[in-house]
Amino acid sequence: MVNPQFIEEKPVSISEVKEILAHAEKRDSALGYRATRTKDFIEGLSTVLSKSQREELSKKLSDLNLTRLRDEHIIKILDFCPATMGELKAVLAAYPLSMPKSDQEAIVQAVKECM
Repeated sequence: MVNPQFIEEKPVSISEVKEILAHAEKRDSALGYRATRTKDFIEGLSTVLSKSQREELSKKLSDLNLTRLRDEHIIKILDFCPATMGELKAVLAAYPLSMPKSDQEAIVQAVKECM
């Protein structure tokens, strides 16, 4: 029996998944069932950032130097692009994360600047 080992684990944004699927579709003749379902789901989303927008927003969020904001949080913010404090709270609700209001406002402002 094969025992695969994880070499690296890193969060991937929805726009990166879209690029990976496009590359796989070019490489293979057809996508598998799960890849096709994933592609259909991603195409149904309204806010999928381009590569330049994704990099710009990621850099702005990293430059805020918020100690509690990790890569996985940044990826979720990139995926959903919250435009209000309420939307940001909903996006980050799955994580045990408490942030001061000023940090939340800075994140929302950075998202608005990049959109």
